[in-house]
Amino acid sequence: MKTCFKECTNCHYKWCDRGIFLSDPTVELVGYQVNYGKLQAGFFLFNHSIRDCGTSFAVEAGRFTDMHDGPIFESRAKVPEDCPGYCQDKHKLDACDMECECAYVRDVLQKVKSWPKKLDDTRITS
Repeated sequence: MKTCFKECTNCHYKWCDRGIFLSDPTVELVGYQVNYGKLQAGFFLFNHSIRDCGTSFAVEAGRFTDMHDGPIFESRAKVPEDCPGYCQDKHKLDACDMECECAYVRDVLQKVKSWPKKLDDTRITS
């Protein structure tokens, strides 16, 4: 049996792959929960708004890392007073231009947030 990209934790709606998931107009990126020890272990937070579902669920940040095509810095910003602190607010999705290990995640958030939405009948329901 094929493993799908994500299944809604409430209504069990399934998305076959990441592109279908990101294109679904019923899926909205609403946040990012950082894990400073291992950024790929953080979570992208989504709302699912179909058939009165209305649930929120998380997807591991590492499942989106390949969407970044720039540098990935090895340490956090060296000048904390210049850091806008976006990663400390899970609902802040803005890009960050700091030379910081977290900056690549902010870039990926922008790509996920601006992904074109369209209905795709290849989703699977259970």
